[in-house]
Order: sequence, then C-alpha cells, then structure tokens
Amino acid sequence: MSEKSIAILGTGMSGLGAAHTLDAAHHPFVCYDKNDYLGGHTRSFRYGSGFVLDEGGHISFTKHQHVKDILANSVAGKFEERKLAIDNYWHGLRIPHPVQTNLHRLPADLVARIIADFDLAAAQPVPDPRTQTYAQWLGTTYGKTFAETFPIVYGTKYHTTTMDRLVTDWIGPRMYRPSREEMLRSTTEGPVSGSHYVDTFRYPSHGGFVTYLESLAQHYDVRLNHKVTGIDPLARQLRFANGTTVTYAELISSVPLPELIPLIDGVPPDILAAAKRLAFTTAALFNFGIDREDLSETAITYFYDEDIVFSRVNLPHMFSPHNAPPGCGTIQAEIYFSDKYKPLTGSPTDYLAEVVAGLRRCGFIREGDRILLQDTSINRYANVIYDLDRAAAVKTIHGFLDEQRIFYCGRYGNWDHAWTDQAFISGEDAARKILSV
Repeated sequence: MSEKSIAILGTGMSGLGAAHTLDAAHHPFVCYDKNDYLGGHTRSFRYGSGFVLDEGGHISFTKHQHVKDILANSVAGKFEERKLAIDNYWHGLRIPHPVQTNLHRLPADLVARIIADFDLAAAQPVPDPRTQTYAQWLGTTYGKTFAETFPIVYGTKYHTTTMDRLVTDWIGPRMYRPSREEMLRSTTEGPVSGSHYVDTFRYPSHGGFVTYLESLAQHYDVRLNHKVTGIDPLARQLRFANGTTVTYAELISSVPLPELIPLIDGVPPDILAAAKRLAFTTAALFNFGIDREDLSETAITYFYDEDIVFSRVNLPHMFSPHNAPPGCGTIQAEIYFSDKYKPLTGSPTDYLAEVVAGLRRCGFIREGDRILLQDTSINRYANVIYDLDRAAAVKTIHGFLDEQRIFYCGRYGNWDHAWTDQAFISGEDAARKILSV
C-alpha cells in the first residue's frame, strides 16, 4: 500500500476511531473537518458562565472493554461513573423507565386495559418482525392500549412520522419486551431488573463529552475549517472550500450520506436519487442554566403528552457536577424535525417560549428560579429514520461507494443507529479494511 496519507473526513467518534487504529499501525493519515471545532456531533458547548452542555444527551455505556479503556485513558481516568436514572412524564405523572415494567404508577383502569390487550396480543401467532411495520410490531408486542398510549405517541414526536412508515431493524435492545409475569408483577411492585439496556454510564468529569476525543486528537494531524466541496475518486483528490486540493491514498468518510454523495464527481442520477430518499431527524436543542441543582431526581425524562412540544429532557449536571457552577443545574430540551416528514419552519427561538412553558408545567423550572443561561442550537443530523425507503437506498449507495473505494463509517456513513462506542468501532473497522489490503 502507498505510504501517502489516508484522508479521514470528520473528527467525531467514528473519524477518531479510524485515526486511533491508523495511529496504532503507524500509518500516515490526516483528519479533516468542515467545522472550526473538534468532535462533530460529539461536540460540547462550553459557556463562559461555567455551564457545559453537549450536542444531545451523550453518555458512554459501552460494554466493549477496549473502548472503555481508550476513553478512560484519554481523560487520564478522570470520569464520573454513575447509575443512570431515567423516567417518563405522562399526564402529570413521573413514571420510572421503562413504563411497561412500572405499571403500578398508572391509573388502575388504564392498567386493566393494558393487561387485557397484552393478553389478546399474546394469544395471536407471533409474526416475523421483518414482515411488520413498527406500528404492527408495537401492537403485537405490547397490545393496542399500551402501544397507542405510550410508544406510538412518543415515536411520532421522536421519529417525526407515523409508526406505520417505520420498519423494525433499529429496535435491538432499545424496547424491552416483558413477559406476562413481569407485566403483572409490575402492576404492584417496582421495576423489573435488567429491563433497560443502560445500567451504569461514564462521562468525563470536566469539559463535557467531547473531552474524550480532545486528548486523542492532540496526537493526530487534524485540520479544521476544511469543508470538502468535491471528491475525485479516480484521481483520489479532495477539493476544499478554502481553495486547497489534496491527494489521498485512501479515503474514510463519516460525512452523512446525503451530504457526501453530491460531492463525488460523476455520481450517477440513481445514486443521487437514493441519497435523497434517506430520512433523518434534525434536533432543535434548548439549553438552560438554572440557579438550582435539584431540578429532577432523574437525568433523562421522556415525554408522552402530545401537547408538550419537546420529546426528551437531559440534565447534564447529573452526568457530571462540573457541567454547572456550584448550586446550579442544567436542562437541555429536544424537539425533533425532519426534511422529509416534518420540516423545521423558522428558527428554534420561535419555540423557546413554548419550551419554557412546558418545563414550568412539568416542574423542571419552578416559580422563583432564575434562568442564568438560555441558548438554542441545531443538530442537523440527530437520528436516522428507519423508514420504508431506508434499506434499499442504503444498499444502493454503499454499493456505489464500495466501487469508488470510499470507506464509510459512523452513524451517518453507515446510516444506522450506532451508539458512540459502536461509531468508534465502525471507524476502527474502516481503518482495518484499508490496512488489510
């Protein structure tokens, strides 16, 4: 293999996962990022007032020991390790997560309907999940009442479309499927052990989640403010908005597929069309600093009321106390949009008053609290939407990229629901494919 530099596009978890592997192999590489900051979607907002919030609710709960070790070493062992406390807000009630194993917190008449419908669903032949839409899967897994009261309402807010437009490929361990015994036991007792895929998590003590990547990147050739405007896979050249052109030996990209494909010289119309069929959510983030730290007993809350505009709230000071000044707390609320199903009209500030009103209604902000920080931002690519178009479009695009010898990785290169550790490993895998040649 040529000793020219391998080009890595993106400095998030997957990009630096690739960099870490190439560095260990002593192979030359350069990381390019269009932004003036490191980390991509792993970025952290560090406010002069002492508040720190991330671009979304990032925590590390990996079971992969080598990723654990890499991240721990990158912050010199200075991380928080805590139990993750999550709950759900529904009609004024705070219900431990997941709801399906905490039915004792719900009204008795609703619980009776949930159990009856669960039994009806369980009596039916079990269909192949691959033949079902997500809406059908919810009905056969939990019964009509539970499905329509909780995951369908939340899913519509989170995925920005109806659940009959989604497939089930993404579910994995995200949705716990209780047995009838567990459902019945949860009507009178506490939560079922192991019913959520996250137990404990780690988070850097200082500086926000991006701190995990900053010390890694110090050892690499990282070039910020390098926005790619063109890729010539035949000449193996990258063109940048700053007017520079570089030649690469191999190319690894974590750039979102809808952004990457139009950059490639000579891309066929059918590949462009496939990229346009890919759906993703955009998150409007609302960051607050409050002059009180006891904002909630849980670090993450999901919201099932249709008239509450946000889907989820994270409290980053509960990930690390250093994310806020002493005695203060942080709140990040998320509203989801999508180009394909629910476009964002206007700007996030148009929703600010409604978000504050919702936080007051749900008790996160109380009468007399002072809002010390109030900011909004946009996470353009928040989550992949696993709609009916996804699988075929991704297969078409990846086939083309393979032909062009463009290696892809990360949530938006693989176009999947990768968590941070999975994204890091996908970058490692992309680098190993090159090194094995």
